[in-house]
Amino acid sequence: MAEGRLWGLVFVKEIMRPDVKTARPDSAVSEVVEKMNRFDIGSIVIVQEKRPIGIITERDILRRVVEHCLDPRICKAKEIMTSPIVTLEEDSSASDAMKLMADRQIKRLPVVRNQELVGIITATDLIRNSPMLAKVPK
Repeated sequence: MAEGRLWGLVFVKEIMRPDVKTARPDSAVSEVVEKMNRFDIGSIVIVQEKRPIGIITERDILRRVVEHCLDPRICKAKEIMTSPIVTLEEDSSASDAMKLMADRQIKRLPVVRNQELVGIITATDLIRNSPMLAKVPK
């Protein structure tokens, strides 16, 4: 990121991570967990024909599978994913991403172009790329 840029001028596509880990809606939750463990990540975006339709986080697995003693080999991703999913266009500003995360109380935003998944941005990405702590308008 260029020094001295204002947050309103930094675009999501400049700081998002393009390598998003995904799964299909009919994937077993055990496959989702295995992928999260393999890549040491806290979420998987559920896609159908390159379009994000849901997201599964560690919290979803704890609340919707473990707490209810469901078998993760039988339970499908579509049964526990958070949907509809909140996404953001790649040409949105970083401040738009921060405001959306704050308003919706979420930490991860799949990034789309023409409704197709092209990346993901997290609260950590925003902080890591922030030249200073930014105040999110209410």
